[in-house]
Amino acid sequence: MTYEEYLAAYGQLTYRNVGTSMLPLLKQGRDLFVVEKKGAARCRKYDVVLYRRPPNQYVLHRIVEVRPDSYVLLGDNCVAREYGITDGDILAVMTAFVHRGKTHAVTERGYRLYSRLWVASFPLRVLPKKLWGLLR
Repeated sequence: MTYEEYLAAYGQLTYRNVGTSMLPLLKQGRDLFVVEKKGAARCRKYDVVLYRRPPNQYVLHRIVEVRPDSYVLLGDNCVAREYGITDGDILAVMTAFVHRGKTHAVTERGYRLYSRLWVASFPLRVLPKKLWGLLR
């Protein structure tokens, strides 16, 4: 069953994080995320969304910019922004996550603060990360 089929049937999906793109928020093999099927409304800046990257890759990243007809996305642990993601590409929006065994709603004040600070600190984080990548 695809994510699309599962979300169509149940409206919500809880899944174990795979990959490192959403570190430090979500650690592979430890943390879970909960997403709800995207409705008709547009997503907002700071939303974490599950979207389909062609041909068949599913990605969980954060919206860092809302444009009139698309979004700019970035994983919390990534340096390259993704452009041109449309509402049609987005399957679901994260509503909660389990971090180190504790469940958090995305409406919690601490999480909202983290989201804004993490996005704002991107210019400070990107240079050391790129340098580290060159040294490896």
